[in-house]
Amino acid sequence: MRTGKVKAIVSNLVIVAADGAVAQNEICHIQLGEIFLKAEVIKTVGDDAYVQVFESTRGMKVGDKVVFQGHLLEVSLGPGILTKKYDGLQNDLDKIENIFLNRGTYTDALDTDSEWNFIPLVKNGDVVVAASWLGEVKEKNIPHKIMVPFILDGEFSVKKIAAAGSYKLTDTIAILEDKQGNETSITMLQKWPVIKTLKGYKEKIRPYKLLETGIRIIDMMNPMAEGGTGFIPGPFGSGKTVLQHAIARQAKVDVVVVVACGERANEIVEIFTEFPQLDDPQTGGKLIDRTVIIANTSNMPVASRQASVYTGMTIAEYYRAMGLKVLVLADSTSRWAQALREISNRMEELPGPDAYPMDLPAVVSGFYARAGQVKLVNGADGSITFIGTVSPAGGNLKEPVTEATKKAAHSFYALSQRRADGKRYPAIDAIESYSKFLDYPELVIYMQQTIAQNWKAEVVKMKDRLFKGHEAMEQISILGDDNVPIDYHETFWKSELIDFVILQQDAFDSVDSFTSLERLKYMQEKIAEICEISFRFSAYEEVGIYFRAIINAWKQINYSAFQSEEFKNFNSQLDEILNERK
Repeated sequence: MRTGKVKAIVSNLVIVAADGAVAQNEICHIQLGEIFLKAEVIKTVGDDAYVQVFESTRGMKVGDKVVFQGHLLEVSLGPGILTKKYDGLQNDLDKIENIFLNRGTYTDALDTDSEWNFIPLVKNGDVVVAASWLGEVKEKNIPHKIMVPFILDGEFSVKKIAAAGSYKLTDTIAILEDKQGNETSITMLQKWPVIKTLKGYKEKIRPYKLLETGIRIIDMMNPMAEGGTGFIPGPFGSGKTVLQHAIARQAKVDVVVVVACGERANEIVEIFTEFPQLDDPQTGGKLIDRTVIIANTSNMPVASRQASVYTGMTIAEYYRAMGLKVLVLADSTSRWAQALREISNRMEELPGPDAYPMDLPAVVSGFYARAGQVKLVNGADGSITFIGTVSPAGGNLKEPVTEATKKAAHSFYALSQRRADGKRYPAIDAIESYSKFLDYPELVIYMQQTIAQNWKAEVVKMKDRLFKGHEAMEQISILGDDNVPIDYHETFWKSELIDFVILQQDAFDSVDSFTSLERLKYMQEKIAEICEISFRFSAYEEVGIYFRAIINAWKQINYSAFQSEEFKNFNSQLDEILNERK
């Protein structure tokens, strides 16, 4: 076993004089009295290894012993991950006895004594490769596939497969044999380094299907595709957390991975207490049953914060290899970038804009690239959709983290402080936001078949009306209500109609919180019809009064179950109002 000695200490960056070769990203343990602190090699220069320690280095001194472990930072993968609350190192926080994590205390990520009802999916003699499905167990409502370990290379034949029955994670459920006759015993538990992409698939394919979130401004105007990437930048208090919770609860996915990266302790507590109480509209159970939470508070060492996003993504890749649709929500990637900046500064690397690392765009792009839609080795599809939040200081969307993320993500949902102050939630600015998936022919065809043939054209028209309404508002504000043509007021109020009816949504109402594609089609067609009408007005005062009546009638429609008697009655009232001035 290779060892070393602590040579220098700069907060959580420790320089170790190693007595042999060490690998990049290798894990080592630094002895501090009777405890060992986990650390990761991030740079090697000659015989010196620069390691980032995942815990406080208080009390560490030059000369302390270091033991290199011969493996990278790994996560344990197997049945039992769902409903867990982990930190960035995959310590099970429910197993921690004290209020705070004690240094050098690590817990098992999975309960190896628990038993699972295994059902084989292969038979003796079948040929398998890495990520092939050997069997499955029931994990809550998820068919959890037991797979050939991802570290294996080449083809294997199944020499023996366990019969259906109850087994522990460490029990042998299969024996594989390679072409040379070497045997490999397989259990339900395997490990994988978080820094490496878990490639349990044949190929990546272009996203082609809408990820239905039930949030109108996303699904209709800036769609997110299954296997796509997006991010939500916005100032503090603009509703990022509520929006993420709504997406987690309503998105049509199988598994949700929530990464709370560098969040304040009260927000972590809120996640831990709220998620177990949230009802799952898809299964009728609780949302936590198909959720795993990775949590790192802002007062934890930056190295541990940095590890949390990779731990969450690796777990997501594991479930994607089962043919599942996985949603990863990271809040906030700004704090991850700040961790990268802090480590880079301690290593005295050449700083980029705002002292962030020069390679920040490459690091962000490389991480976002791990999401995507894939074709598995057995022909099934799996996907990871990644949505991160960015917290730019002062709401400045030109700062380095936002700019770097813009290059990597395909969807951009800019939260506006002005909309948040005006209580217009979700506070997504429809003019500033965009989705590159609007240019994907595969997704456009899917939306034409699902919503309407002219869907994209109507989206473009709707955005144009919002922009023209914004311009009209500025002209009215500058020149005054009575110094502009009545057409300006009508243009402005038609954009307000789109805003109040489609862009705004009540996340706490059982009906309005989720809008189906069928209802979305109705709303798009009705709004387009209204906006095409040239109404008759004799004075500008009439415009606002009339459109407020339309908006109030439609609000009642939004709070009514689709095609219910109440819905039809309010729709009839709306038609009566529209007929008044045609």
